[in-house]
Amino acid sequence: ALASIDFKNALEQFQNLVEKMIIQKTKESSGLYTKDDDEINYEKFYKTTRTLFGSAVKDQDIQAFFRKIISNPDERPEWLEIFGCFSGESVDKPSPSKESMVLLVSEKQQISHSVVKRKDVLKGILNVPNLHLTVTASQKGLITVFSEKRKSFSSYSFYFHQDTAWITGCDFLPNLKYIVAATESTVILWDYKSNESEGNGFVIKPMKNCLLCVSTVTMADNLPRDTILLGDDKGYVYLLTITTDDFIMKQTKGGKVSQFKVMDAESFDMPRRKLHDDWVGKVKYFPALKRFGSCSTDGINSFVLDDIKRLEDHLPVKEFSVPKGVNAFTYCGKAKVIVTGG
Repeated sequence: ALASIDFKNALEQFQNLVEKMIIQKTKESSGLYTKDDDEINYEKFYKTTRTLFGSAVKDQDIQAFFRKIISNPDERPEWLEIFGCFSGESVDKPSPSKESMVLLVSEKQQISHSVVKRKDVLKGILNVPNLHLTVTASQKGLITVFSEKRKSFSSYSFYFHQDTAWITGCDFLPNLKYIVAATESTVILWDYKSNESEGNGFVIKPMKNCLLCVSTVTMADNLPRDTILLGDDKGYVYLLTITTDDFIMKQTKGGKVSQFKVMDAESFDMPRRKLHDDWVGKVKYFPALKRFGSCSTDGINSFVLDDIKRLEDHLPVKEFSVPKGVNAFTYCGKAKVIVTGG
């Protein structure tokens, strides 16, 4: 009974913390908020939540809950989600029809209680037209390649599991023919061709900040190297170039994660530049413009569009301000316009 009362008190304090965050974010969006000592940033939110619930919550669940609040304060997440769970009614699996079925995937797995399920969502989906591949990456670490051959699909997957990190995005390396995925603390390079039944590749770690997005810089040079853009939770955008020589020269002795060999992130020359004052939501390279773009919920430096050389120098960048920040963007070559969404 005492434990129940303590938990109820902790939950009330947590809900008060969330209410304060929502009020703060609403004021920020309307331009009425002035920073003071009571400001609730991620560090303060993390420390308070950890004090209230201790080891019962995981770092990635605290991060996911915080992201939900700041990205959409009008739609409040359920408190259960701070423990990585959500409540919901069991529903029968609908029978597929010819009109609706494209790819059939398994049902979510249930844990411990019939109405509590572990959540997993797709964090990246991409198409590789010249190889007839579609790649998906889930938050919990399931990367799947769908191959279309003679109008039929085949697929193979591997599960990259780390207790402390979730996958935040994926892309394809056209020259090295690897799939690249970013987790909160590592960069994964999967050689999907080597063995369809198990993971084989490299892991670059540790990364100093939490990685939130990844994109390939496409160059028409056909050299045995690829360049990758990464964005983190401190507003930095990174430029990482990988060659085939790195696979041999930069392996950590004895370092291994599952079937993946470890490469030390410190051994790479990885230029980075702080472009935003908030989390980087998306990075993308546009070959037609020979420019990269990055966006953030930062209301001052919401969207940057410039040459990747700007990541290696300190010259001014072309940046745009949008009152509530930018969550997504794309480029249309035919219309010669960039569209942003926030």
